[in-house]
Amino acid sequence: MHIDWTHFTPLASLGGGILIGLAAVLLLLANGRIAGISGIAGGLLRPAGGDIGWRLAFLLGLASAPLAWLAFGAMPPAQIDHSPALLTVAGLLVGIGTRFGSGCTSGHGVCGISRLSPRSLVATASFMAAGFLTVFVMRHVIGA
Repeated sequence: MHIDWTHFTPLASLGGGILIGLAAVLLLLANGRIAGISGIAGGLLRPAGGDIGWRLAFLLGLASAPLAWLAFGAMPPAQIDHSPALLTVAGLLVGIGTRFGSGCTSGHGVCGISRLSPRSLVATASFMAAGFLTVFVMRHVIGA
């Protein structure tokens, strides 16, 4: 992935962050639930009674966001510089880490830290460190 810093849009980024924060707060206030995507999606695999509707609505809203973006302009171009095999392995490792960490970046990083959850502070520090280390190894050791 390549970030084109000359076309970085801080206002759009700020707007996106505000929308993520609003969605997390609204879900907590309206439903008493934490907006952790892996937990929301995972809850559909073993749903409790009356628990499916809000999960589907949240995930549908998440998936339909690019369509809403199209109402205001063209989608930014996506550039993927790695093989499908590497991306598959990376996705599986993220899934394993999500299970071991009892949550994902959205649950721990966005919602947990804002609630000053000690577990989320440790989890976020851990996945950030793992991400830094992975990028260093991939770029400077392996050269991928």
